[in-house]
Amino acid sequence: MQEQILRKIFLGFIHIHILHHAKKEPFYGSWMIYELKEHGYSVSPGTLYPILKSLEESDLLEKKEKLVDGKIRKYYKITKCGDEVLLSAKSKAKELFKEID
Repeated sequence: MQEQILRKIFLGFIHIHILHHAKKEPFYGSWMIYELKEHGYSVSPGTLYPILKSLEESDLLEKKEKLVDGKIRKYYKITKCGDEVLLSAKSKAKELFKEID
């Protein structure tokens, strides 16, 4: 039960992390898996790609396909709506962390 609750919490953090990097520069999925791993999150492609698709369908990310070394690579970047959500999420997270710290 505790693991399920922590997973839900961490998924929220992962969403914020994805939007943060999508604002900095476009990224592709396998890079994001590596980036999240650097922060202690073990995320499989089967978890990440549905999150990216959901963020895209919610108009928080947009996807652009590029041909790289003969393969199509999907790059994700933040949308205007995604930027607004990120700003709000950061503000709420800061407020919450101040209270629980």
